[in-house]
Amino acid sequence: MSLHSQRDRASSFGADPDRYDRARPSYPDALIEHLLGLVDDGGDPVRVLDVGCGTGIASRRFAAAGAEVLGVEPDERMAGVARARGTEVEVAGFETWQPGGRTFDLVVAGQAWHWVDPDVGPHRAADALRPGGVLAPFWNLGHHGDAQEAFDRVYAELGPIPGGDAMVGGRRDGGVEHRRAIEASGRYATVDETEFAWERTYTRSEWLDQMPSHSLHRLMAEDDLRRLLDAIGAVIDDLGGSFTMHYDCVTIIARRR
Repeated sequence: MSLHSQRDRASSFGADPDRYDRARPSYPDALIEHLLGLVDDGGDPVRVLDVGCGTGIASRRFAAAGAEVLGVEPDERMAGVARARGTEVEVAGFETWQPGGRTFDLVVAGQAWHWVDPDVGPHRAADALRPGGVLAPFWNLGHHGDAQEAFDRVYAELGPIPGGDAMVGGRRDGGVEHRRAIEASGRYATVDETEFAWERTYTRSEWLDQMPSHSLHRLMAEDDLRRLLDAIGAVIDDLGGSFTMHYDCVTIIARRR
């Protein structure tokens, strides 16, 4: 089953939107600057459409950099948190959302494009973009650094899937599926990919707070999740109470014809 059709996972985040907003990682400054630079003509503020904006983590980064941002989010619970933190949001699945004659310079999707139907999403984005505008889905993919080997052992025994990568994003194929779908739409002149490396150090409490915000963890039985959290917490304790997560923010950049 393709990931975008797993609606139980997609809808799980809204059960605790405040945790999602508090615990999920943000995105590197270099990403925000690069994407805005691709479409900024030095005139009016860049108009950004944030697909699957969730609680507005990425939206707020673009707004802080001077862009005008509209979020589209299917979960009213997530959208409510985004609105409370200053993001304008329209509640809809992107596949059925209508731009209503509005056009945007940049369509982004932070950690969310894998929930969009790949046969529909590229066309819907192209419909919303001005000629020459950019579609840019991006994902934080990470390595747990010094904790990786120990995390892998824990996940092999207790995790929802073997390996600790269950907690670092939905994109597992190097972007091949997403890139092919965008290219196959015929709506984009160029489709490229780039990465932005960054790091974040997590304390034990910060990492354990983040884990239940991921869909595979949210769907675990409560007792199983507690055992997993306790085991991962023990690993972080053995490392001195914190570890550094090494992220690559992998970004597909497609320029509309």
